[in-house]
Amino acid sequence: MTHWLIAPVLLPALMGSLMVLWMRHDLLLQRVFGIVSSLLILGVALILHHDAISGDIYVYRLGNWSAPFGIVLMLDRLAALMLLLTAVLAVVVQLYAIGSGWDRKGWHFHALWMFQLMGLNGAFLTGDAFNLFVFFEVLLIASYGLVIHGGGPMRLRAGVQYISYNLAGSALFLAALGTLYASTGTLNMADMAARVAMMPPDDTALLRTGAVLLLLVFAVKAAIVPLHFWLPSTYANAPGPVAALFAIMSKVGVYAIVRFFTLVFPNDSVVETIASDLILPAALITLTLGQIGVLGTRSVTRMAAFASIASIGTLLIPLAHFNTAGLTAGLYYMIHSTLAGAALFLVVDMICARRGGDHWLRLRPTIRNTGAVSVLFFLAAIATAGLPPLSGFIGKLLILDATWTDPWRIGIWTTILATSVIAIIGFSRAGSLLFWKSHELDPDPGNDTDEGQRPKPGPIPVKLETDEPIQDVDDSAAPWLAFASTGALLAGTALLAIFAGPVTEYLRDTANQLTDPQPYIESVLMQQEDTK
Repeated sequence: MTHWLIAPVLLPALMGSLMVLWMRHDLLLQRVFGIVSSLLILGVALILHHDAISGDIYVYRLGNWSAPFGIVLMLDRLAALMLLLTAVLAVVVQLYAIGSGWDRKGWHFHALWMFQLMGLNGAFLTGDAFNLFVFFEVLLIASYGLVIHGGGPMRLRAGVQYISYNLAGSALFLAALGTLYASTGTLNMADMAARVAMMPPDDTALLRTGAVLLLLVFAVKAAIVPLHFWLPSTYANAPGPVAALFAIMSKVGVYAIVRFFTLVFPNDSVVETIASDLILPAALITLTLGQIGVLGTRSVTRMAAFASIASIGTLLIPLAHFNTAGLTAGLYYMIHSTLAGAALFLVVDMICARRGGDHWLRLRPTIRNTGAVSVLFFLAAIATAGLPPLSGFIGKLLILDATWTDPWRIGIWTTILATSVIAIIGFSRAGSLLFWKSHELDPDPGNDTDEGQRPKPGPIPVKLETDEPIQDVDDSAAPWLAFASTGALLAGTALLAIFAGPVTEYLRDTANQLTDPQPYIESVLMQQEDTK
């Protein structure tokens, strides 16, 4: 395999290091090299996607050491899809960070951004369970710095909570890896899959324990109920573009679940349907709790965070079956929820910036650019809630179709449809307070006295606990770039709906590849000519 396969990991690692050592006091250089690096990563992702779309599985053996002893990077259709989705999101959101001025709030924003991409890309490419842990830690360490970028007590408090929770998850990850190594004698995923398939059913207690521990670890990373507590506060207090990038970071946990429980622990293995039995009820509860949070919260930033939780629950419902139809529907919804969720966080960031950092859902005077911002909010809301004509509607139809034969069909359908209504009500309420009723507080232009500056009679704003504003970014840096970036993500959901037919066919081929792990195993373990 060409050396292009290591480029998505190596390129951001080198550029991030250069930014720290050479450009740390030159924001213009950081911006130029940051955008150029993200575009180069996007170019590499397109090349790798073109190679993987043929259905071939590529292996990159670092140091040319043979598996399972050496470190391997793997490229199949799923890994190529995740690389491309990450690269597209990174370019668009990084442009928003420049346009909104968020990257001015600290010296190392773009360097941390590069290290975050290094961890994400490595997690998608690695073929080794321990190196998955390593790349998890790389992206988490970078995300710690990004979460507290800009400073402030509220953001720092959320960052400490985020760090503490994920450190506990990392410790659990090591325990899971130790358990799996003790039962299989390897951490190479292909080798582990081969050994699990040959294990006698009567000697799998330790293996089942390791599988459940691993599922709990990935549930922490994906914010699945009841292990979701870190997400609302973290995403609500993180800078807008950081929260938007985190729309793909939470999908790393989902990706890991799909990878392990289609390759190493498929339903016909000795662990049987442990994952399906645990994931489906947790997904339904996660979806319900997330949409209730959208309706019940009094903060627009927390509303976006709860919408992210709900999208994870919706995504996991079809994936829990680990069959072709479920994987196809789940992967389609993964693409949609990443684009729509990131767009929602960016729109919310624009709203907060124009309200002077006020993130509470209460009456305030009309914001600047209210027409354009309200249109973007409306589009992001209908995309997230799953209304036509954007891709969320098609994604939910695919999920309903994929679960048609499930014994829990009535409960699944009822939960999805009922929570969609709840989300619509929640977003409608928020939009009404932010854009419609806000006009009731506009000052009377015909009266220049103090009396004329008082709000017109209307609903009394709710008195809420005050805290430090989420942000104080001056959005005048390049507002057109911020608008264009947000619009690009929403345009992506529209294109996903327009080309739903060919996209679904492509994802069906990806799902078929996932449900047949044998070519993956043979690519790693059998085809090792000229290795050490």
